[in-house]
Amino acid sequence: MGDRTAAMVEVSNLSLVYGRGERRVQALDAIDLTIPGGSLVSLIGPSGCGKSTLLRVLGDLLEPTSGKVEINGRTPRAVRLERKTGFVFQEPALLEWRNILHNIALPLELRGVDRAEREAKAQDLIRLVGLEGFEAAHPRQLSGGMRQRAAIARALSTSPDILLLDEPFGALDQITRDRLNMELARIHEVTGLTVVLVTHSIREAVLLSDRIVVMTPRPGRISRVVDNDLPRPRSLDSRTHPAFEALVRLGNSELEKGYANG
Repeated sequence: MGDRTAAMVEVSNLSLVYGRGERRVQALDAIDLTIPGGSLVSLIGPSGCGKSTLLRVLGDLLEPTSGKVEINGRTPRAVRLERKTGFVFQEPALLEWRNILHNIALPLELRGVDRAEREAKAQDLIRLVGLEGFEAAHPRQLSGGMRQRAAIARALSTSPDILLLDEPFGALDQITRDRLNMELARIHEVTGLTVVLVTHSIREAVLLSDRIVVMTPRPGRISRVVDNDLPRPRSLDSRTHPAFEALVRLGNSELEKGYANG
């Protein structure tokens, strides 16, 4: 498990601007954020507040205009080039012509890992995400929730230092989403990974997170970081804990403040 007292991610005075002149858009402004190792942190806020933009900066998919980002003392680019960043999007983006085992093993294949080793690792991950028996299935044969489990397993195949999730369950029905939330909570407990999750759902953020980062409408700023001390391990029954609704109310209050001040 990661040391949840030590900083894994340090973001300092980060800003990002798209375009120039009349088309200039300030997407992020003066972001300061610390993410402890081994924690699960959620980014919440209204559409267009920069949640996904910040996640893409952490994953070296976007270059900030100014400021500094370090992940374990390294730049996001160094971490990505070492294949130590796992990224999962709302769409699983699995390759239809490859079965699930070979989809999960693909990043290892691209790194030149021999077939026996990469398939053994993929099989371990299939067990971790609960897809036993579907190794030979193709993506079109699986439900949306199962495809997303396969995408998470693929992201874990290179043993990343950090897992970045951009609304991975947003397109799923509520029952499937609840089930996948619990799978993610279990995977986080088992692996001890540092996880950053973008979500629009304050209830999802409270259920899963150690820390909730509330962002304001554009330009994206952090209005508050809420520590979540709900007992772990979490389950759907955690939603009946007295502190759960209090945290949901606090999160909603902070979002409303952000709209008022944004």
